Amino acid sequence: MPLEDGDPVRQRGQRVNGEVSGTPRLGGMGDPPLQGTPAPDGSRTEAMAEGWEPGPALGDRDVSPRGAPQQAGQHEEALMTELSELVQKVVKSSSWWERHGVDISILACSFLLLPAGFLCLRSAQAIPFLAGVLTLGVVHHTLTVKGSHLASHNALTESKSWGKVWAIFFIELCSAFTAEQGTYNHVKIHHGYTNVIGLGDSSTWKLPFLNRYVYMFIAPLAVPIITPLVALDLLRNVEWKVALRTLCCMFLGLYCHYWLLLHVSGFQSPWSALLCMLLTRSLLAHPYIHVNIFQHIGLPMFAADRKPKRIHLMSLGVLNLPRNALLDWSFGHSLISCHVEHHLFPSLSDNMCLKIKPIVSQYLKQKKLPYNEDTYASRLRLFLQRYEELMVHAPPITELVGIQ
Repeated sequence: MPLEDGDPVRQRGQRVNGEVSGTPRLGGMGDPPLQGTPAPDGSRTEAMAEGWEPGPALGDRDVSPRGAPQQAGQHEEALMTELSELVQKVVKSSSWWERHGVDISILACSFLLLPAGFLCLRSAQAIPFLAGVLTLGVVHHTLTVKGSHLASHNALTESKSWGKVWAIFFIELCSAFTAEQGTYNHVKIHHGYTNVIGLGDSSTWKLPFLNRYVYMFIAPLAVPIITPLVALDLLRNVEWKVALRTLCCMFLGLYCHYWLLLHVSGFQSPWSALLCMLLTRSLLAHPYIHVNIFQHIGLPMFAADRKPKRIHLMSLGVLNLPRNALLDWSFGHSLISCHVEHHLFPSLSDNMCLKIKPIVSQYLKQKKLPYNEDTYASRLRLFLQRYEELMVHAPPITELVGIQ
């Protein structure tokens, strides 16, 4: 993948225009172990990080099992350690309200809005009815996207036991998905191997048999149907007790939604209730799909045996979108405007990611590391123009000479 203007790496703080533009917790910055995944064939792009001298070709020097020369690896770990210390100071000085309370309050407010949403659907007038659809749609995505995401990272509580409870509640009961497989695929694979080909490269979001307009504007409407079907397929990978619990939670969540539409909102037929379920559950499905592909696909991708260390991996392969009131509320800051911060420190809540954003952005720019930012409209244009290159064909592999 050619880099902008022929530069080795984009200049610090530069906005991504589409040409090229995992994860350590506060207590540890090491790479997760990789189970010997071979690097797939594909084109390779050489890039050099600013401030690094070009060295011999990677094949001409000893490379550690993690794909990093010892000296370069130590330097990058030092950078990550320094940034972690800066962030840790902010976290320690923050109150419980800042660490967890703000996001818990948003989720609690969403629950409190549920009765109003269901009652609005009783109205025969268009405006109250549409207000009910909008309310239930926003509440649904707040619980299933923001709630599930925070719960998967145990960012809602300090307790691991309660974290497990919240994960089951938000992921299985509210989202009709499997907590074990969802957490593993997101936290261990996507975060552990961000933008690594064949692992955390976001390829699960690709449907090459769909054309660009169907994928970007029509297919998202099927997300509420596809989600439980994918969950059922993934249950083959868990023990039967876990599978039974997940099935019960999924059924309970879906049936409660259906029952409330019939008995509280007053829908007269099962089909009208099911149609309303589909409408509310797909209300924000378009930005949900778009955000998941905009923030990684189209950025540098790496082979498993040639990936850089964490701080370079996350600064190169993750992108922030601008703040948006609706998406910040429904999806959370860590998925919208603080995605880089979230990938560097995934155990932090949305509010804490927003709080450390100035520190992280300033540090990366000072160290001449990329800090990718772009607008929603710009990314949408890019994906429509280069859909086949980004969403159909295998991505090129980027190599950072002198850093691996």
